[in-house]
Amino acid sequence: MPDLTHFGNLITARLQELDERVHELDHELGEPKTADLDDQSIDLEDDEVLESLGLAAQKEIMLLNRAITRIENGSYGICKKCGDQISKERLEAVLYTQLCKRCAAGD
Repeated sequence: MPDLTHFGNLITARLQELDERVHELDHELGEPKTADLDDQSIDLEDDEVLESLGLAAQKEIMLLNRAITRIENGSYGICKKCGDQISKERLEAVLYTQLCKRCAAGD
């Protein structure tokens, strides 16, 4: 059984980091754009990248919040597919994983 307090702390820290990142991205996206047309096209490309990063962060936040729910209901660290324990190493690598290494590989 994984140390739920340890993983809860890791997840909470990661959520805080992602929250800060999302706020920084929102701030950067809110910056006024330059009047120069060439610079505007670069700004638009940059905004697309920032929006992608923001969406990825939001998705990870959702997955981490679901992991917290699994900690609360006692199912964290148990493979959703086979019911075996997920290794500590896998949980450390992917805090929100729901599958053990074997099931994630499709075996």
